[in-house]
Amino acid sequence: MKTLVVFYSRSGTTKRVAQEVAKALNADIDELIDKKSRKGILGFLRAGYDATRGKTTEIEFEKDPYDYDLVIVGTPIWNSRVTPAIRTYLLWNREKIKNAAFFSTCAGRPGKCLEQMEELWGKKPILRKVLIRKRLDEGTEELAEELKKFVIIS
Repeated sequence: MKTLVVFYSRSGTTKRVAQEVAKALNADIDELIDKKSRKGILGFLRAGYDATRGKTTEIEFEKDPYDYDLVIVGTPIWNSRVTPAIRTYLLWNREKIKNAAFFSTCAGRPGKCLEQMEELWGKKPILRKVLIRKRLDEGTEELAEELKKFVIIS
């Protein structure tokens, strides 16, 4: 089963989880680049505002999700919502993604991020999981183990 882990990460937390999951599943990985600056305090504030307003953004990515049997999508949670980069990715690629699993990282309040991702994709994912920062290592291991049930690792 050809698997892709695609993610957006502002601080590096979601990137760390994505890298560990990709390694555990022998999957390809693709990092979304948000062309809008999200750095510093102004970038942080703008990020929360854009997520709250359901905005999309200009993104870059390398891999075509159509080439994969399963696409695992990871995002941080901003103001209880999905990031503009992941919102854009799911809207652009909703017809190309055959099967999906979603994970999100947060400090404590998951909100409705995973439900929003499901609505944007328009289908039910095989798995949805929230990883809380204070339990990130255990959550990452659990996520990888749960996904192994669906993935034939080559």
